[in-house]
Order: sequence, then structure tokens, then C-alpha cells
Amino acid sequence: MAQTPAWPPASLTRLFIDQPLADGVTLMIEGGQAHYLSGVMRLKAGDHVALFDDISGEWRAGIEHVAKRHVQLRIDGKLREREAVPDLWLLAAPIKKGRIDWVAEKACELGVARLRPVITHRTIVDKLNLGRLRAHMIEAAEQCERTALPILDEPVKLAGLLKDWPADRALIFADEEGGMPMAQAIRPGPAAILIGPEGGFTGEERAGIRAIPQAVGVSLGPRILRADTAMAAAVALWMGLAGDWR
Repeated sequence: MAQTPAWPPASLTRLFIDQPLADGVTLMIEGGQAHYLSGVMRLKAGDHVALFDDISGEWRAGIEHVAKRHVQLRIDGKLREREAVPDLWLLAAPIKKGRIDWVAEKACELGVARLRPVITHRTIVDKLNLGRLRAHMIEAAEQCERTALPILDEPVKLAGLLKDWPADRALIFADEEGGMPMAQAIRPGPAAILIGPEGGFTGEERAGIRAIPQAVGVSLGPRILRADTAMAAAVALWMGLAGDWR
């Protein structure tokens, strides 16, 4: 006999709220979030949800009223503090729509503190919809029970990025012409992972990166990886060796 799925789900429905939250605050949720609560999750007055704001942590809120176009909530307790985030930046050359959305989503799931698009000579995408990328991050955080979101920066040209490179941050870049194994390059402390475009860095760009004292070229193994795969693989390796997966 087939099992009947439990409804509502055992865990609280989670929503990101783009404003500071506090105990006792009343919120009016409108638009897509209101439809999600009432129309998709079929929540009603008396039910509870979990809210997070990327600042103060996660809160429990009770639904006080459900209308056609809005849902009224009241926060009635704190569930947990905002999570600690490893100090890792992901510096990624933009790639095609769909695949860059996936990168933003996985950057959030894997625990990256900052995502910064980097424009290189061979970058084929020079315009990004940052609002769409942030929406993918928010959805990932809601589904994966995260209480923190990566900072999403405006795109920067590689030369400008290198010019102002912080002295206390390691710069690990995937060098398609070869480098040391990732495990040998990673050290505790602030770090950034730089992944180039599908065409790779030019010789001039590679020389500019290597001129940074904190920079080290790494190999991501014997197989050729697509840019989005390389990003996820490099972040996972760093998290396992120097981040919070240890």
C-alpha cells in the first residue's frame, strides 16, 4: 500500500525577509511570498513559519491573518543566531545564463561568504542580472536552512581586482596550465578562489595574477572541468581542508 505524504511538512516553511527582525514584530507579507505561503504551502492562521534576515538569525512567526494578496505574521520567538561563515570569497568569471545562476545557488549552499563576478579578457558575458542571482541565493538559503547569504558584489575587471588585493588574503587561482595540488595550496585564514572563463586566462592575465605575493596557482585534477564545475569543486575542497567541513 502506497504511503500518504505527511502534510503539512514536519519542518517549518522558511522565508528570507529583507528587513531586520525582532521578537514581537508584526509583518505584512505580500506578492510572491504571500502566494507561496497561502497558495502553495496552504498555510492558514495559527500555523507557524521560520523567518531569517541575514542579520539577526532565524525567528519563529505565527500567521495571524491570511487574505487574498497578503499574509500577516507576528514574530513570537528566536530559533537560532545567524550562522558563522568561513571567510572565503569566490571570484568567478561570468558564464552563460543558467550556469551562472547555478554557480550563485551552489555558492550559497556551500557556504561562500562573498561572490564577486570578475571580467577577464575572454569572458563572454559582461552583463549580469544581479537581482536574479540574488534570488537564486535566497531560494537556496531557504531550502537548505541557512541563516546567512553570501555578499554579492558588482562585477569588477580583473586588473582592478588585483590592483587593490588585500595583503592578508590568500588568492588561490585555478591555472589551466598547471599548478600545485589544491591540498598543498590551502592554508588557514582569509582566502579567495579565482576561476577564469571557459577560454582560460591569457598569458598576460596569468602573469598579473602570479605577481600578487599572496597568489598561488592550483590544479583541480587530471580532468578538464567546465567553469561552473571547477568553481564548485574548488570551494568544496577548501571547505573540507580549511573551512567548516573539517
